[in-house]
Amino acid sequence: MSHAAPLAVVNYSEDWWIQILKAIVIFLVVLQIVPLVLLVERKLLGRFQSRYGPNRVGKFGLLQPLADVLKLLSKEQATPNTAVPWMMAIAPVISIFTATATLAIIPFGDVGSWGDHFGLYGIDVSIGILYAFAFGALAFYGLMLGGWASGSKYSFLGSMRSAAQLISYEIALGLSLLGVVIQAGSLSLTEIVDAQRDYWFVISQFVGFLIFTVAGFAETNRPPFDLPEAETELVSGYNTEFGGMRFGSFFMAEYINMIVISGIAATMFLGGWHGPGPAALDPLWMLLKIAGFLVFFIWVRATLPRLRYDQLMSFGWKVLLPLATLNVLVTAIVVVVS
Repeated sequence: MSHAAPLAVVNYSEDWWIQILKAIVIFLVVLQIVPLVLLVERKLLGRFQSRYGPNRVGKFGLLQPLADVLKLLSKEQATPNTAVPWMMAIAPVISIFTATATLAIIPFGDVGSWGDHFGLYGIDVSIGILYAFAFGALAFYGLMLGGWASGSKYSFLGSMRSAAQLISYEIALGLSLLGVVIQAGSLSLTEIVDAQRDYWFVISQFVGFLIFTVAGFAETNRPPFDLPEAETELVSGYNTEFGGMRFGSFFMAEYINMIVISGIAATMFLGGWHGPGPAALDPLWMLLKIAGFLVFFIWVRATLPRLRYDQLMSFGWKVLLPLATLNVLVTAIVVVVS
């Protein structure tokens, strides 16, 4: 297993220009990686469904994401008479901002992996995973505001579903990670990764990992938990009245959240940047683990049908929440006894 030069350092002091450079890199990576994930998803869905997927625009269809972006940018921004225009404009901005801000705490390497003067992460705050949950809670306002401000009954129903779903599954999501925090003895993501030098927490926290995975699907509105975006029931839900790049921004935020959930899963359960070889390969192992989780997202979308809304709520409150609570209690008892 690889080891960085110093152990994980929380709130490591960096020069101001390094922090600005990191912020620019994070935004550039997000803008580049979301179209790539979308292309991979469409290609894999095609294979899962015995078809080719996009293969017309560019060689092997590689320019299809660019064509999609240009199409969205060229579409008219229509606003219903019953809508609140400035609220409709700010809703997708909230969704993208909260998703990108959460991505900033995902560590791809420790201080010393690529140099002694900076760490391979945006920021490493002492409250760690609580930072992610704080911005995750704010993301709810983007969906709620978008649905309510549209002035459409279908959009409003979609936003109410989003509110109920996010609240229901965010509790189980938080509890599923509490066992890891108890074992690591820290909220800092870099210290949690450092605590997995000898073994990954997915071994001791397998139940928590399963709960986190299911709740992560619900948090990102991905199938089979994509009820807020149900075309058959809500004519698409909270984004019904959005067009052009505002519509695209909501889905961009959804794919960023997929990357965030995959990054948190890799960090908390799969050893983070740890892997064979020198410390310089730390980001590679982290990227591979995130990519594997993203492929799993796509695989589940192609496999499972959408749940009914009563099934979704019952599963969250009656199954996941008791299991997550029991997992935390057992972990706390084992840690205290040992």
